[in-house]
Amino acid sequence: MSDSINAPAQLTADAPVTVISARPVVLPAPGRGTDLQVAVSAPATGNDLPVVVFSHGFGMSMKDYAPLADFWAAQGFAVLQPTHLDSRTLGVPADDPRTPRIWRFRIEDVTRVLDSLDVLAAAVPGLGGRLDRSRIAVAGHSWGAQTVSTLLGARVLDADGVPGEDMSDPRVKAGVLLALTGLGDDLTPFAEENFPFMKPSFDTMTAPALVVAGDHDQSALSTRGPDWFTDPYTYSPGEKSLLTLFGAEHSLGGINGYGATATTDENPARVALIQRLSTAFLRSALCAEDTGWKAAVTALAADPSPLGQLRSK
Repeated sequence: MSDSINAPAQLTADAPVTVISARPVVLPAPGRGTDLQVAVSAPATGNDLPVVVFSHGFGMSMKDYAPLADFWAAQGFAVLQPTHLDSRTLGVPADDPRTPRIWRFRIEDVTRVLDSLDVLAAAVPGLGGRLDRSRIAVAGHSWGAQTVSTLLGARVLDADGVPGEDMSDPRVKAGVLLALTGLGDDLTPFAEENFPFMKPSFDTMTAPALVVAGDHDQSALSTRGPDWFTDPYTYSPGEKSLLTLFGAEHSLGGINGYGATATTDENPARVALIQRLSTAFLRSALCAEDTGWKAAVTALAADPSPLGQLRSK
């Protein structure tokens, strides 16, 4: 298995591997109104590849977040990116009857991807039979982070504050939650009216996760400050780490795309830090013998001019 993820020489940022990809891979989705489109990226070689399913932010698509998807794939992961119904590429109107349930469709999209690993792998020449079903993680940005947090154990509170359905998935071993919104106690009137699902409980989000927050991320959906985005770390049990990025706004330096116009705080060095730390975290969470996370934590702590601060519990 010298060419798999367990080979240290292939898993350093200095030694990326050739990536193969396909998009769209279309999965039938009865009841959704539109079949599910997925982008698949993976190393051209190697076996027993761990899997990361990435959920995009509002309006984005499987074509976005290349700075993360490309990097993870080049570092030994199979990366699967569904396009959700809110994507601007699909043009679903605001008055579409599916709109109030898009948050649920998003979760179902990720589950459908997990149910269809063989189909997705078969769509990429040479990828069939190379995925490791025992090593699956989820990741997401903004609304995408809210989506995948439910598979890690977060639940949505109803109007009476009672936790709703448990949508956690035992196949998912860990997560990377980028700019995940916090508790619903301080939503703006607009958010209260339009996004009732933004009232999470993290009490049962027990799976290991890396939470990434920007200390300049001021949301228009909450009356709180940037500390709102640290709630998923503060209020969840289990093994969690919080990376707080100095000066970062909601795009966290530009993770949504190379030169993306939606980026308000472009900072390639910040994106590079997220790439390195998220990769080290995923390896350590999915490969018990990996020691890269400890080394990455030590390196950040020793940096005389760090771009962020890391806490763990």
